[in-house]
Amino acid sequence: MPEVLTPETHMAQEPGRPSGMRRTVLAGMIGNAMEWYDYGLYGYLSPILATLFFPSGDPLTSLMATFGVFAAGFLMRPLGAVAFGHLGDRLGRKKALVISVALMAVPTGLIGLLPTYAQAGSLAAILLVVLRLLQGFSVGGEFTGSILFLVEHAPPSRRGFIGSWAGFSTNAGCLLGSGVGALLVTVMGRQGMEAWGWRLPFLLGAGLGVVGLYLRLTVEETPQFRHLTESQGVARLPLREALRHQGWEMVWAFSLLWLSSVGFFTVFVYMPGYLTGVGRLPLDSAMTINWLGMVVVGVVGPLMGAWSDRVGRKPPLLFAAAGMLVLSYPLFWLLSQGDFVLCLAAQCTFAVLLATLASPLYALVVELFTTRTRYTALSLAFNTATALFGGTAPLLATYLVERTGDPCSPGLHMMLSAAVTVGVVCLIRETYREPLR
Repeated sequence: MPEVLTPETHMAQEPGRPSGMRRTVLAGMIGNAMEWYDYGLYGYLSPILATLFFPSGDPLTSLMATFGVFAAGFLMRPLGAVAFGHLGDRLGRKKALVISVALMAVPTGLIGLLPTYAQAGSLAAILLVVLRLLQGFSVGGEFTGSILFLVEHAPPSRRGFIGSWAGFSTNAGCLLGSGVGALLVTVMGRQGMEAWGWRLPFLLGAGLGVVGLYLRLTVEETPQFRHLTESQGVARLPLREALRHQGWEMVWAFSLLWLSSVGFFTVFVYMPGYLTGVGRLPLDSAMTINWLGMVVVGVVGPLMGAWSDRVGRKPPLLFAAAGMLVLSYPLFWLLSQGDFVLCLAAQCTFAVLLATLASPLYALVVELFTTRTRYTALSLAFNTATALFGGTAPLLATYLVERTGDPCSPGLHMMLSAAVTVGVVCLIRETYREPLR
């Protein structure tokens, strides 16, 4: 009886697969990096944007308004998740990713052309909100699409390692955004950035989006979806099928993604404003600390993904979540001291824990779902968690510091999130040896 070729056995037998995998990973990484360049840039330039679009006598109030707009973009992510999930499960992962990167490039460029409050009054803030909403819609299907695109392409024994490069690409985009921001602040100074220099990185982001679009057009569809299409197994209504048959898996994924969402946006989006406002560090020092923390995530992430391929997804997840539960408050105390070395040490510790958490998680959440509804189910769970917990994290952290007077209070929010993750990891099944369904 001839052997039945599944997508995973096909990948194992296909000649030349390693070089093809490298090209696929590179294209997926770069495209996703283009998307997250803008998200990182907005967070890193938040102190400057606060004065340009939300001027106030109280710098903390202006910063809260800026993070409020940041959070508003996340409200569109669940809607984008449903739309792009449907496209990805019906028409293919590649087509959904091509559309999402195109929709991200235009608003990014337009932000760089916006008038400021001094030029247009409240209209400037309204236009910024509209563009952030459009960006949020497009990102609703981007990151999860890139995760499952890489994992579905990966050999069975390397799903954790290959999937971790989705996180690497996110960090690469944020690193690029912060690096560009740090360079411009160093060269132009804060006065020059507030005058017109802040526009340059957003305009550059539009050009990078065009590069991402080209790269997405050159990659192949995943073996999993091709196999599904050939067997005529594509779901007619992916959302209804996902809610009906994979509801519990969506709840598990949503819960698992709570800590990673809060952690990422607190540590890498909120932190520059925290270090300058609470720690009284110069903006260039705060951005340097953030940039170095992202480098640590980029180095550690693939190693943790590969580790999860050997020992399972649950051990590194438990280690990271338990570490965040114990260390978040003390690390925020170090960050509040305003000493460059202490702040750098605390930020890098957070970076190691977040990389250890996120890299195995990317493969695990893909392994939870079936191919028929994977894009929809994962996108909805991921983006709902990110909208509720990630997009609001900088705003909540700012509010906690102002309301309680405790500069370490954002650590309490992270501890609560970590406690939930520890409980969920203990309850779910191990998936690293299971074939994709």
